[in-house]
Amino acid sequence: MSAAPAPAFTVLIPARLASTRLPGKPLADIAGLPMVVRVACRAAHSAAARCVVAADDERILQACLAHGVPAVLTRSDHASGSDRLAEACELLGLADSDIVVNVQGDEPLIEPALIDAVAELLARRPEAAMATAAHPIASAQDLANPNVVKVVTDAQGLASYFSRAPIPFARDHATGSAWWQTGAAPPGFAPLRHIGLYSYRVGFLRAFPQLAPAPTEQLEQLEQLRALWHGHRIAVHVSAQAPGAGVDTPEDLERVRTLLAAAG
Repeated sequence: MSAAPAPAFTVLIPARLASTRLPGKPLADIAGLPMVVRVACRAAHSAAARCVVAADDERILQACLAHGVPAVLTRSDHASGSDRLAEACELLGLADSDIVVNVQGDEPLIEPALIDAVAELLARRPEAAMATAAHPIASAQDLANPNVVKVVTDAQGLASYFSRAPIPFARDHATGSAWWQTGAAPPGFAPLRHIGLYSYRVGFLRAFPQLAPAPTEQLEQLEQLRALWHGHRIAVHVSAQAPGAGVDTPEDLERVRTLLAAAG
């Protein structure tokens, strides 16, 4: 039996020029290309029908066009990335039934296969409005780190909750155990780190900005909790490995530059 054909989908890459930790981040040079262009080139190796940058500044738009990367100019006052994506869907004339994958503009090492995985997962899970990805957490330090977002899924692989707290919490291994001392997870304990890669049905993405913010979202500062609060389901693809490093700080930028230089 032949494999099912890959679903048609569009990659959208939101790019905002302002960044508190790394000003001008989308245009930062990485091996001769602006970072957002490098992300788009990487994403173009996925099965996406097209990859489009949703820029908030004319300078990003021009940088993309200069390198042959499709881009649209969106408003600069959007409160969140999902608002920017919703506007981009309108500008591109996408239908409610279409699927888009949100690839962050600061992920120059994103794996094209992971993009395909979250698009395919959403296509075969009609009960879900969104899909995302996760991978097993390898250390107690990451489990305890509030900057590492965790996700717990149910038996159907749908997200039950996302948190900055260590979830699920292993009561019998909370302190003084081999888990906390060595990072070796106890049997049956498989915490997952959330990967900030999403696929959406366009109809849901258009409606999402109109949903009232959830109390959990405001407490945790995690926008995806709004979807769960309002009863929408999020399917989770579990990858065996962590994705490539993203870029949030000048130190991250130098690390990625070094990795790409070493790769030739």
